[in-house]
Amino acid sequence: MPEARFAQALRTELAHDAARLGRRKLGSIFFGGGTPSLMAPESVAALIEDATSLFDPLPDMEITLEANPTSVEASRLSAFRQAGVNRVSLGIQALDDASLQFLGRQHSARQALAALETARTLFPRITFDLIYARPGQSLADWKAELDTALQLVADHVSLYQLTIEPGTKFEALYRTGAFTLPDEDQAAALYEETATVTGRHGLAGYEVSNYAKPGSESRHNLTYWRYGDYLGLGPGAHGRVTQGTDLFATRRHRAPEPWADLVERTGTGQTSQEALVPLERAREMLLMGLRVSEGLTLPRFEARTGLTLEQATDPTILAAAIEEGYLQRSATTLRATPEGRLRLEALLHALVL
Repeated sequence: MPEARFAQALRTELAHDAARLGRRKLGSIFFGGGTPSLMAPESVAALIEDATSLFDPLPDMEITLEANPTSVEASRLSAFRQAGVNRVSLGIQALDDASLQFLGRQHSARQALAALETARTLFPRITFDLIYARPGQSLADWKAELDTALQLVADHVSLYQLTIEPGTKFEALYRTGAFTLPDEDQAAALYEETATVTGRHGLAGYEVSNYAKPGSESRHNLTYWRYGDYLGLGPGAHGRVTQGTDLFATRRHRAPEPWADLVERTGTGQTSQEALVPLERAREMLLMGLRVSEGLTLPRFEARTGLTLEQATDPTILAAAIEEGYLQRSATTLRATPEGRLRLEALLHALVL
């Protein structure tokens, strides 16, 4: 699809939804999914201008763009800064070429480091991601890699443990024995070392996989984790939007061409809008809120879902999780402890109705 057509469809969809929703406060814009840094900087500038004129931007609005550290994309960073982007997210993933090849990345470790150097001269805020618990990765390897990266950019980082997703090429290779992954104890040691190294650089783990200096947390992602409203535009985008007393889950057509066709015919590529019932809201809010170190504010949980915590969870599991030190509850909050976040997936599966 021509870039100009894609960008115009996004602008059309944005205007359509702004007319429907009214002039709401705008705290962040996130250009993500696919390869947004291949968009023309002029298109990004136009979308930012549209959004800030159609909504009410906060004075410190965060505008993030995801980019890959290939030489082609890195060369465009200056133009994106001039377009209005004030935070860049680089998909580094690893700092050695063998791991990058295993992960299917197109950039080299040298390009990754060069992109980090370039980005920090241009943007007031930078983040990047790394994947750990890779095949053959020792604790010392991970510590050295993380230290190297944080010496360049040390205000925010996303650190993900490698997992095998069903139906992927990694699963097929894993089943053949082509590689092995760290066992549970080794993975826990890597996770704990991650907290140690990031802490030494002044970053706190504010979410299961995200670490930041105070004030550098991702405002956009905190909207997800705090279960706020967000408008998702473009192919495959999801959203959560409050209208009246209802909270709607929205979805756009996944395929770019049909999405653009739909936008050009109707003004929007939206294919579904479902009002979430209270238990669905509660489930989502727990799944999101227990990921962050601050946890859930219980009065807001009740206001957002219409349910008490006891109505939304298994009371036996809730009591046991608190007793065993996986959850902490006060009069107004519920949060997962560091031990609880290590086991969060299993804990949530048992806890949430």
